[in-house]
Formats: sequence, C-alpha cells, structure tokens
Amino acid sequence: MRRFLFLQGPASSFFARLAQRLQAEGHRVWRVNFCAGDAVYFWGCPALNFRGKVQHLRDWLGVVYRRHGITDQILFGDRRPVHRPAVDLGDARGVRTHVFEEGYFRPYCVTLERDGVNGHSLLPRDPDWFREVGRSAEESAGAVSFRSPFRIRAAHDVAYHLAGLLNPVLFPGYRTHASLTASVEYLGYMRRFSMLKFIRAREHARVQSLVEAGKPFFVLPLQLNGDAQIRDHSRFEHMGEVIEYVLASFAKHASAESRIAIKNHPLDTGLMDYGRIVQDCARRFGLVGRTVYLEDGDLTLLVRHSQGVVTVNSTVGIVALEQAIPTITLSDPIYNLPGLTFQGRLVDFWQTSMPPDAEFFRCFRRVVMKATQINGGLYCRTGIQLAVDNASRVLTAERSPLEAML
Repeated sequence: MRRFLFLQGPASSFFARLAQRLQAEGHRVWRVNFCAGDAVYFWGCPALNFRGKVQHLRDWLGVVYRRHGITDQILFGDRRPVHRPAVDLGDARGVRTHVFEEGYFRPYCVTLERDGVNGHSLLPRDPDWFREVGRSAEESAGAVSFRSPFRIRAAHDVAYHLAGLLNPVLFPGYRTHASLTASVEYLGYMRRFSMLKFIRAREHARVQSLVEAGKPFFVLPLQLNGDAQIRDHSRFEHMGEVIEYVLASFAKHASAESRIAIKNHPLDTGLMDYGRIVQDCARRFGLVGRTVYLEDGDLTLLVRHSQGVVTVNSTVGIVALEQAIPTITLSDPIYNLPGLTFQGRLVDFWQTSMPPDAEFFRCFRRVVMKATQINGGLYCRTGIQLAVDNASRVLTAERSPLEAML
C-alpha cells in the first residue's frame, strides 16, 4: 500500500477520478486544497487546506509528510509556485514525485514523468542511448482517439475561476501561477474568438495559397506568453521578443526569394498585437512582402510544405520532425538532439539546415511514448477515463517506465 498526496491539478475532475481509482486499489490518498477552485474540483478523499503564504509551504509539507507517512505526491506542472517547494522537499525526503503535463505527442496523450517534465525531464540527452533503446523497444499500441471540444475545457476553467472569487476569504495566502487574471484572459478570448469566426476561412485560404505558390518559406509557430515553456524554460520574456529576434536574423541571412510565416497559437488571448509587431519588424528589417502573419489555418499543412521550422521549445517542433522538416530550437526541449534538430546557429539555419534522421526519430518516438506518455486526456469524460486507467498502473509501479529502460 502506498500513501499518495495530491497537490494542484488541472481544472477538471481528472485528479478526483484518479484519487478514487487509487483508493479503490487499496492505497491511502490525501489532497491539498490551495484555493477554492481546488476544493470544488476535488472530492472523495481527506482534504488538507493550505491557507498560508508559499514561503511557508515547505515546512507545512514536511509536517504533512511525517504525519501521514506520504510515499508519493502527484501534481500537474512542476513550475507552479506551490509545486516547486514540494518537488525539492520530496527529493530530499525520499517521497516519489509524479508530474503530469500536457502530452509531448498530442492530441491523445498526457505526459507523466517522475521528478520533472519538459526542461526538468529525466530523459537522457544522449542520442546513442535513444538509438540503442529505441531499436529494441516495442512500438506503442495505437492511442485510443476521443473528442475533447474546447468548450468543455473552457467551461471547467470558468467554473474553477468563479470559485476563486472566494479565495480572499477562504485562502487568503493564495497567489495564482497565471500571469494574467481570469477576467483579463476571458475578455481577450471573447474578443479574439469572435474575430476568428469571421476570418477563419480567409486564413485557411491564405495557408493554401502560400503552399500552392511553390516558393520557399519557413514557419515560426508562436507559443503562449504565460506558458512555463516560455516563462521558465527559455531566455525570452514573451513571443514579441521572439518574433523580433527571428525576423532580424531572417532578414540578414535567409535567401532573398524565401518568406516566413508566423502562425499564432490557437489558445492565444489576443492581448499582444502580433500582427502589428510583425508589420513593424517587416518595415524595420526590409521584409515587406516576405512575412505572412496568420491568426488561424492548418499548421500541419504549413509545416509539411515548409523549408524549415523555427521554434523556442513548442511541441510543434515534434510535429515538424514527424514530417521530416528541418527544425531549430531557441531553447532546449527534450527533442533538441543531434540528428533531430539543427545544432548550429540560427544565422546558419536559413541556408544550411538538414532534415532530421528519420530512423533516429522513430527510435526517439518509441522511447518517449513508452517512457513518458499515457493515452488519455484531461478534460472530456472519455479522455479522463483513459488517463485514469493508464496512469494508475504507472503511479503504483515500483519503477517508472523510464527507470525500467535505464
């Protein structure tokens, strides 16, 4: 029997359902509520309410570990302020830390690793290891597909934040990890998504036109400014800074006939005017007529027909590698390996990029799928049931799938 402590999860019933499964299997389970949203979305096991400030969390958790004999802790995202002390303390006290995150391979997978994800993943950075293990690893069974409409995720998010109105009374020490308040985000979404209804067909046609023109072009997919991948795992403050950096290099070093398409993230709030930033950079760097800014459109189609993809550390980089498209990262995601991504400087990428080693990518994919991915989702009923079924086996195993490989 193991003793699990659940920390903060996604805004859905996933953690509650997972806790119920672990209890049904005979394990002891406790949860921590850091805010009112946590309390609303988590039920069915003893609740521990942390109402203090984050600087006192480490000592508080130490008491909880001892009092309840905690052997494992489960959390979503290892860079949230309420999770950083837990990860560090768990390592020091011998408590196993299981970290969930959005999938490296989407849309039907969720990431589950021990100790950390993304920039803190325990996946080796040795290409030879991936080749050796990947050649002998069995191909993962095909993921069960499911529909997870955005409206379900949005409804969960609204409910979570409506409960948060009680935080000043019930959880006075709580500070959200989000860079924007919910009200500001929602206003941005309402404005942008209303606009997308009118321009979606046009944007898809612009993508098709760019592909059919037959001229060489590169792709820069934008990421979310508040994402931990940008905030904690890159040297950039926001995507406006990335746009300027990439376009300045493109203007100086790319061939004169090539163009670059900048595609916005589908969940962007619209609070930063990327279209204006692109236009301003195009004028300053002499790129008028060579930049294409897209609010919407088929990103996979765009990537498949491009000369190359420039990304900070987006999972779009994995999509590009799947399509055998030359890719360079401006940070250090798990797939930034010799033989997969371009290892030189951005100034050289525009002229000398090479496609990834297809066999190496197959090995890499087999290993990452088996070591870190579980079939399932975080928001819709079918996805959550799949994730619960597949996660419980990993959480209760003596060794993680990656540890078994190592």
